[in-house]
Amino acid sequence: MTRILMVCLGNICRSPLAHGILQSKLPSDTFFVDSAGTANYHVGDAPDHRSIAIAKSNGIDISNQRGRQFNVSDFDTFDYIFTMDDSNYQNVIALARNSDDIAKVKCILEGNHSNKHTYVPDPYYGDMSDFQNVFELLEKACHSLSEKLQKSGL
Repeated sequence: MTRILMVCLGNICRSPLAHGILQSKLPSDTFFVDSAGTANYHVGDAPDHRSIAIAKSNGIDISNQRGRQFNVSDFDTFDYIFTMDDSNYQNVIALARNSDDIAKVKCILEGNHSNKHTYVPDPYYGDMSDFQNVFELLEKACHSLSEKLQKSGL
């Protein structure tokens, strides 16, 4: 089983969307997808209602997800760790114990040249159009990731 973790700041906006989108594209018998936040602001909380609504309007249910904080044991549990931006990346790398841990971590838009962004903007203080934009960025990234993961891995 290949295990993938999506990470953002609070685990209520971007990473739950990435989690739900990628999970919808991969067979559950060979892939496990989860999400976490680098901060503990929303541990135990459901995703932001706007993330839930955007996902639902695109046929994905993320309402049962609950926020959790990234911890060092995630390096042992997951094969791939995708962060939403440079700050998340630096926060995760700061917890790495060795080069093997670091090798598992990548920014989700890294190497995806079809996007003008190199990071997924945080929509928390925005409106529904910001959440739609984030969904579209993550949809493209997760489509590419799912193809790579199902072919031969990253």
